[in-house]
Amino acid sequence: MQKFNTEKMAMIAVALSGLAWGIFWIPLRALEHQGIAGIWSVVMFYTVPALMMLPVYATRGRKLLSAGIPFHISGILAGLALVFYSGALVFTDVIRALLFFYLTPLWSSLLARVVLGERITAVRWITMATALVGLLLVLRVDEGLEATLNFGDWMGLASGIIWAFAAVRIKSDEVHDSVDYTLSYFFWGSLAAFVLASLPLASASPAPDTSAITTALPWFLPIALILIIPPSMAVMWGARMISPGLLPIIFMTEISAGAITAAIWAGEPFGAREIAGVILITSAGLIEPLWGLRRKTTRA
Repeated sequence: MQKFNTEKMAMIAVALSGLAWGIFWIPLRALEHQGIAGIWSVVMFYTVPALMMLPVYATRGRKLLSAGIPFHISGILAGLALVFYSGALVFTDVIRALLFFYLTPLWSSLLARVVLGERITAVRWITMATALVGLLLVLRVDEGLEATLNFGDWMGLASGIIWAFAAVRIKSDEVHDSVDYTLSYFFWGSLAAFVLASLPLASASPAPDTSAITTALPWFLPIALILIIPPSMAVMWGARMISPGLLPIIFMTEISAGAITAAIWAGEPFGAREIAGVILITSAGLIEPLWGLRRKTTRA
């Protein structure tokens, strides 16, 4: 019973975190308007919370240093995945970044098939097909795929794939807790963002000057304390407690929050195609759990 209640609390925490992350694009775009543009806004998104948690790093430093390579590989994957996702929110439409990331159940299924040898059931094939149709609708693939994919889209796609690997690894770790993974996530995420910002990419932006950073810090510090650190810890806790396939399904509350707020405040397109894409990809996440519930009810 205690395990069930803990898992239930983790699900609620992840769902609420999804709502919080659905408005992540707002401070990211605000940083861009203040001269901290492109990947540099993502750098600030990770380094500021990491610096705020230095006392926690100090108390757990020895444990983290001796955690071993497998633990840090999981942290690197989690950090890289969500850096790419944050970058996608900067370089493409919010709704496109969200839908690319939430193809994660598709990648998780294929990963389980290749790595673990799990059979892909007929229901799972339907789930993957539904998600792909939803994505293709939003991408307007009928107008030509080459013209529809941009740098941010590729980052969103990569983030979902990498997160699928990270979630599987974190769930299988019975030694380290969510605090350890939160610290690892922010450390490796900060490093990944710095590396990405330093690459000679066509979309690269110049490093921000000191005045831009000092101007942004007064309003960004409370955002980091309220909107970034607690949801990140909740997601890492959820990754420890919830099945990797179920985790992104619960987190789909972010799609609704992101799509609605972007349509209202960013003026991003949210027409029939986008609505259909959200419905299809969200439905894809619900098909398998609902089918399993129906089978249990029938048996009972």
